[in-house]
Amino acid sequence: MKTVFRQDILDGKVAFITGGGSGICRGIAHAMMAHGARVAIVGRKEDRLRTAAQELTEATGRACLPCVADVRQPDQVEAAIDRTIAEFGALDIVVNGAAGNFLAPAAQLSYNAFKTVLEIDTIGTYNVTRAAFDRALRDRGGHVINISATLHYAATPMQVHASAAKAGIDAITRTLAVEWGPLGIQVNGIAPGPIDGTEGMSRLAPGEFRDRYLASIPLRRFGTVEDIAQCALWLVSGAASYVHGETVVVDGGAWLPGYGALLGG
Repeated sequence: MKTVFRQDILDGKVAFITGGGSGICRGIAHAMMAHGARVAIVGRKEDRLRTAAQELTEATGRACLPCVADVRQPDQVEAAIDRTIAEFGALDIVVNGAAGNFLAPAAQLSYNAFKTVLEIDTIGTYNVTRAAFDRALRDRGGHVINISATLHYAATPMQVHASAAKAGIDAITRTLAVEWGPLGIQVNGIAPGPIDGTEGMSRLAPGEFRDRYLASIPLRRFGTVEDIAQCALWLVSGAASYVHGETVVVDGGAWLPGYGALLGG
């Protein structure tokens, strides 16, 4: 991957990345491994994780540990973190990227579907971060990156479940930044915009909407997984050592309401 960072900026670091078997978080895992980190990728599908871990190791020459866990289950999260520390001897970086989403108008969204998205995104983020705090971050400091979105910045139809979940994640980011900053734990978020080649993009912006969507982005391009991975690297590299409690929007200006209004979109 192309990068503006030194290849050794994460030498000796260990990262724990939920959702790391695919999409954006696999890209973050790749970037961190390419820059020296050893990484545990976490998800519910063992075959996908094992395949991703092998491919990431082959691509970077770094160790990647596949850990099967459901972020909604604290005991599974704790076991995965314990395994990571036993394997690598430390835990320095946590990336919360496990998420669920789909298009659904609120009037047709079931109670259970709304609850499930919040359990995966918001409660899962808390479960992982709290377990990592108890087992490693409290004593040695480190970094937490929570993957959010821009859905709740204005209003996004058919996304009440994901909007609520991501708003909760942003609140977690800010609160933990205040509580844990004195312990040397740097807590930030990333809010990706439309990232091409991801499952989320294919679900939320199917082919017939692509041209209209593209026209609403001031930078006139969709994002890439590498765009998000580079932001994650920046947040843990030391170059962002005084950035704390922020959710960094990486979307080419797509969420800015004034631009959409100008286009009549």
